[in-house]
Amino acid sequence: MNHNSQHFFPGAHNGVPPTYEILKEEHEVAVLGAPQSSAPVTTTVINIPRETAVPDHIVWSLFNTIFMNWCCLGFVAFAYSVKSRDRKMVGDITGAQTYASTAKCLNIWALVLGLLLTFTFIIFLSLDH
Repeated sequence: MNHNSQHFFPGAHNGVPPTYEILKEEHEVAVLGAPQSSAPVTTTVINIPRETAVPDHIVWSLFNTIFMNWCCLGFVAFAYSVKSRDRKMVGDITGAQTYASTAKCLNIWALVLGLLLTFTFIIFLSLDH
């Protein structure tokens, strides 16, 4: 090998060693030459959201499980909330939304039934005395 340092790709690399990508690009330009077509270059940008916000209602379900668990609706809502969170972690947004919607519906029913039954129980206790 020759000890003389010879730059094959002269450019704006003064004092900084070139990276592989820059060398590859310069090599392709040197071999292929400049683009021959005069057509305008169009680009397409696709924005992919990192994570869609899907509420899993797990705190509400836990509250209903502990305090408003009439007919076990709070526990079932909690199970659906956990399923929704699992689907969201896997990346299945549609499945997560489906489970979250079911958990929300069950939480509403558990809360309404729990409040109605609790108030009814309090009213009957107060009428007995």
